[in-house]
Amino acid sequence: MPIRVTLDRMLLDRRMSLTELCDRVGITMANLSILKTGKAKAVRFSTLEALCRELDCQPADLLVFEDEDEAADSA
Repeated sequence: MPIRVTLDRMLLDRRMSLTELCDRVGITMANLSILKTGKAKAVRFSTLEALCRELDCQPADLLVFEDEDEAADSA
């Protein structure tokens, strides 16, 4: 998938555990784990808003677009 979630990097930078973020945001550990591991097919704006509020970041800090065509061309 060309959009990658960088939640693990943001948690590391903020020195915050996934459990702490779950408690602050009110999202289950299972759902945040799906986001963190890149297995999510979609994310709700309300979830993205809550994550950005608690992590003090912008959506672009959590989501990265990687063009698969460019990656294949450079290989």
